[in-house]
Amino acid sequence: MTPGEHAPDPRGARSPAEFLARLQALKDWSGLTYRELSARAEARGDVLPRSTVANMLSRATLPREELLTAFVRACGTGPAALEEWRTVRRELEGRRGYGDASDPGEAAPEAPDPVPDPAPAPDPAPDPAPAPDPAPAPVPVPEERHPDPEGPDLAREQLPAPGEPPASGKLPASEQLPASGEPPVWPGAPADEPRNPGPGARFRIRRLLVPAVAVAALVFAGVSVVAFLRDGHTGHPPRTPTAPAAGDVRIRVVGTDFCLGERRGTRSGQVYQVPCAAAGVPLYALAEAGDGRWRIASDHPDYGAGCSGLPSGGRVPDAPYEDSECGDPTRIEEFSLEPHGTPVRGYRIVPAGSAPPGGCVTVVGDRAAAWSRLAQAPCAPDAAGQLFDFDRRD
Repeated sequence: MTPGEHAPDPRGARSPAEFLARLQALKDWSGLTYRELSARAEARGDVLPRSTVANMLSRATLPREELLTAFVRACGTGPAALEEWRTVRRELEGRRGYGDASDPGEAAPEAPDPVPDPAPAPDPAPDPAPAPDPAPAPVPVPEERHPDPEGPDLAREQLPAPGEPPASGKLPASEQLPASGEPPVWPGAPADEPRNPGPGARFRIRRLLVPAVAVAALVFAGVSVVAFLRDGHTGHPPRTPTAPAAGDVRIRVVGTDFCLGERRGTRSGQVYQVPCAAAGVPLYALAEAGDGRWRIASDHPDYGAGCSGLPSGGRVPDAPYEDSECGDPTRIEEFSLEPHGTPVRGYRIVPAGSAPPGGCVTVVGDRAAAWSRLAQAPCAPDAAGQLFDFDRRD
């Protein structure tokens, strides 16, 4: 803490987000690291794991009162200041709308005045009766087409070429198919043109069909590529994933050039996907924990040895996948590394004993972007963003 500088005052916080911002300012004022806060709380008889503090400060909801008490006392404030923090928290919790599912910690906005339903549109006028046969009439517009004469009427795109008679709802008798079923000879065609298409006409049809098929194939390929990228792949050729084994590893996100790592200079322990060429903080290793379970050990240049895990036993939705000290009983630090696909495409990192079950460590957000974070999410059938392999690290 800075000598002579007063501790941040919680009074004036009008929302849980402002309250959490003042808690972060209180931690900065104390000058203590997460590890030092945990040690000071333990010396006072409080329980304040480092990962719990990081998780509390990264969320926008009010912390539990016992967690707030342990944190404020560890930061070095007196009894009077502690009571102020508790009072402000109770006031925010008691405000109308707090806890609304749409925005936890904020007051629910008032519903706008209902907008009256617009008057029903009048029924469209019936189609005009077709003109008599002697006078050509326009093609009647089907009901499902746009009734606006300026709208996208497909019939207007099929007008006959100059020199041809206008289309009508009924062909003149001279242009109707004869009893033999042969097509009529259109006006303007050479008199000696054969009625049935010969080999030359069939050749022209094939010549037009080949480019059409090629264009359709290109469109289908483009749609397939878009769908492939949307599922979290980046177009890299498939490679045989490396099965988990004890020892030093580089954890790669399958189908990408990303590996797992942290952002240097931060204390949250949050794990992200980063370009493999820049990965290396921390260094990872796999250690067998028995019964088919694994620990993912981390070696951070600033904070030393640790373990990857999920805070709060995985009970918090979207719980962050983070690195912290090993041995915290409130965290999940053991995982099943389950193969997926036939042949195996990669391995899921499944928290052992998570509540609720059925979760997988997942790249959330933009899976094609660097620094997308990892968190617990429901295991997906296609395992998009949930497959990893474990390259041996020299």
